[in-house]
Amino acid sequence: MTGADLDTSRWDHARLALPYVFLLLPTVFSLLRDWRPEVLALAVLAGAWHWFMVTSHPAWTERPIAMAVYFAVTLAVIGTLIGIDTMFTVTGVGAFIQAFTLLPGRWAYAGVAATAGVLVTVTPRPGRSPAEMLYAFLVATLVASAIGLLIRIVSDQNDQRKAMILQLRKTGAALAAVAEENADLQARLLTSAREAGVLGERQRMAREIHDTIAQGLTGILTQLEAADDALDDIPAVRARLHTARTLARESLNEARRSVQGLRPAPLDEAQLATALHDVTTKWSRTTGKPASVSVTGDPRPLHAEVETTLLRVAQEALANVSRHAASATRVGLTLSYMEDVVVLDVRDDGCGFTPGTADGSLPGGFGLIAMRQRVTRLAGEFVIETAPGQGTGISATVPAIPPADTDAGADANTDADAGPGSFGHHRNHGNHGNHGNAV
Repeated sequence: MTGADLDTSRWDHARLALPYVFLLLPTVFSLLRDWRPEVLALAVLAGAWHWFMVTSHPAWTERPIAMAVYFAVTLAVIGTLIGIDTMFTVTGVGAFIQAFTLLPGRWAYAGVAATAGVLVTVTPRPGRSPAEMLYAFLVATLVASAIGLLIRIVSDQNDQRKAMILQLRKTGAALAAVAEENADLQARLLTSAREAGVLGERQRMAREIHDTIAQGLTGILTQLEAADDALDDIPAVRARLHTARTLARESLNEARRSVQGLRPAPLDEAQLATALHDVTTKWSRTTGKPASVSVTGDPRPLHAEVETTLLRVAQEALANVSRHAASATRVGLTLSYMEDVVVLDVRDDGCGFTPGTADGSLPGGFGLIAMRQRVTRLAGEFVIETAPGQGTGISATVPAIPPADTDAGADANTDADAGPGSFGHHRNHGNHGNHGNAV
């Protein structure tokens, strides 16, 4: 049952049609047996009265007084018809049904009693005593009341079913609206996730290109320029060219590893402290500037993301010294293992700069941005301490996250685009200060 049929059931259709049926059948048979104009006129009057009060004005059925007037007039007409022809007793039976479908509460039983009284009193039966008439009245009332009660139960159940169906339709419509809203929200979330993924991958590639190819090309360019300045010294030129070739190979290898999402080569077979020593030694050999590495606390394996982040920060800090602190004579790196965090400090005694200008106006500003992005991705803290003529110090503090099970003996993804939430439960407990060497 769908559509409009949900609002109008079979019982509703039957309830509307039964009064006409109970009136039409005795009228037809009465007129066929004996044509009497008064019967036709009264039958037409009863049908028109029902049409006017009930069929054409269904809202009036909710008004008890209007229905009481309707029922009284209908009962009077039926009583007159029964007085003319007892065949209209059938119409009186229909009045019992009307009493329970149109009259509310106790009024329905009053209507049944009135109908039974009319049927008993107007039906001509000579010789009936008052006791017999009373008995017939009571029996008719009881039987009609029982049948009417069943009708009332059926009607109430029908109303409850319609209310339930209506509620189900409203619930279904609400669920459909929610489903449509959820589908729209899911589409927006997928779009946002896709855009975030694209942005994250762009940032990852930008950091990796800067930390591998750009730094390698800078080192190669430095070696070639030094070789050009020492053309008269063949051994020095060869040494510079050899260093340039080594840088080119290492940069190419690191670029390939970045594209494949592998750990940096220095971390492949060594822990972070050893990798920092190796990177610093190569940097000193290339630039000719002395650099030292000190380790405090208890060195231990860390999550691949943590070790990769600190190594990249150290590489970028050393590259910045090469590019922007030519006057620096010493560089010191300190790796501090604490209970819940690990801190990397890099300090130099170069020219320094004005804080707040490096991120946008100075050459190589993206390096500082990339370092900060790497650290904050791990819910860490990145601090720069510098002033013109006083050297530069950077401090990277990240949670000391232990290695994942998949880190042991395997390459880990260094820059998976997980946000800070991936490490959000390892919070930075305050500012641990600068632990670098005084240089």
